[in-house]
Parts: sequence; C-alpha cells; structure tokens
Amino acid sequence: MAKRYGGKYSPEGQTDEQTAEPRGRFDGARVDPAGARSNVLFIPAIPLVFMSLDDGALGLTLALVAAGVLTLAAWLLREGLRAEAAYDARKVARRPAFPRKMAASLLTGIGIALAAYKSEPGLVAPILYGGVATVLHSFAFGLDPLQDKGMEGVDTFQQDRVARVIEEAEGRLSEMSDAVRRAGDRKVEARVERFQTTARDLFRTVEEDPRDLTAARKYLTVYLQGARDATIKYADIYARTRDAQAREDYLALLDDLEKNFAARTRRMLLDDRGDLTVEIEVLRDRLQREGVRTDAP
Repeated sequence: MAKRYGGKYSPEGQTDEQTAEPRGRFDGARVDPAGARSNVLFIPAIPLVFMSLDDGALGLTLALVAAGVLTLAAWLLREGLRAEAAYDARKVARRPAFPRKMAASLLTGIGIALAAYKSEPGLVAPILYGGVATVLHSFAFGLDPLQDKGMEGVDTFQQDRVARVIEEAEGRLSEMSDAVRRAGDRKVEARVERFQTTARDLFRTVEEDPRDLTAARKYLTVYLQGARDATIKYADIYARTRDAQAREDYLALLDDLEKNFAARTRRMLLDDRGDLTVEIEVLRDRLQREGVRTDAP
C-alpha cells in the first residue's frame, strides 16, 4: 500500500516533541466559500465602464453608478457566503443580522437595470432586465439563513457573551498565523495550524453550551494571549538567528497548550454527559412516582 512521504524536515514530519494525538491532514481545514463563482461577479463592472467612455457625460455617469452598484453587490455576496458557511459549521447559531446575499441579489438587479437604461432609456426594459437578474442571482446563490439554529433553551445573553469572547479568541489565532509566517518555517506553521484546530474544538464546545464559558474563559483569553505573545517573540528571534533551541522550546510550548486545550474540551463534554445522566435519573424517578414503570437500559 502506498504511504505518504514524510521525514525529519518535511512540514508534516513527526518529532519526539509531538506527542499529541495525531489528526488527519485535512482535519479542521477550512475552505473559503467565496470561490470563483462569486469572485467572477466583480468583472462585469470593468467592461461596463470602458464601453461607456464615449457615451457622453450622462452615459458615463450611469455606467459608473451601475458599476459601483454591481461591485457592491459582488462584495456583499462574498461576505454573505462566508457568513452562511459559518452558520452551517455551527450546531448553535443565530441567523445573520443583515441578509447580505438577498441584498446582493437586489443590488445586482438594480445595477443591471441602470446599465440597461443607459442603452435603452425607458422603464419596461430596465425593469425586466433587473427583475430577471435578481431572480437568477437568487436561484444561483440562494437566500440567507432566515432563522436561528439550535437556540431553543439557550440564554441569548450568555450566547452574546460567548460570541464576543470567541471573536476575540479568533483574532488571537489569526495574529498567531500572521506572526509565525515571519519565521519562514513551514513545519512550525503546520504545527501552529494543528494547535488552532484543537483550540477551535474548544470554541465550538463553548458555543454549543454557553454555561461552559466560565470554565473555559482563561483558555480563551489568558492562554491564547500568552500563545500569541510567545509566537510573536519566537518569530522575531528565529527569523534573525535561526536559533534551534528557541524552535524546540516553542514546539514544546505548543504541545503543552494543545494537550491542555484538548483535556479541557474532553472535561466539558464529560460534564455535559454527567448533567444528561442526572436529568434522565430525575425524570425516571418522577415517572416511577406517577406509577409509570421504566426499564433501565
């Protein structure tokens, strides 16, 4: 059977310091949902402007306005697709506060209507073209999520607190990624990404049960801030000196952090399971007092 090549100096190579449980290569990988299908919508505004350079002041002004509207629609669509992907990735999530995809469909229709009016003044043709563009855009990219997911019984105030803490934690992870790239070591970059995957497991666990925020707060704030600061210092030192000892110390720190984050996640999941067991036992006792017999599994 074929085996993936890996060695001491490969980005995914194993060392004696990496004692955490191994993950799949693509475990936790995130693909940007705003792919070519949405990015290509930035293009139509460009030929629209250049084709209107000889149409006089009114024609050029309409073309510039239409191009601006179409560009704004393409940007909103890209952000809407990313918001929808984040919504789908979570078991507990609120609907997007602003329906970006639906706004993008409407703006696309307006932009097309303005472009049509420039070529064919009147009301019928622009309205028809704009309406068709809006409908086709909606069918091609769909609508925004219109309702909350998994929010039944969840304290919305606590959920908002969790969202703010998670947003700050994600910012620290992004700063770690930006800093470690300065070191120019692909193996360490891959190791940081593995730690970030473990940290995001903890994020998702807290999001699904906001009551866990108190127990996990120091992991999401103090520990991540320390990890970010250590990453910045390591990147600065290693980029200048290529100090092997600094590299080994930093990898050992990532190992310790990953183990602690994984252990905290497992502990919170076990606590949730224990709470469920208590609820089941209480309900079973109540049913027995009411004369309903239950057979324990």
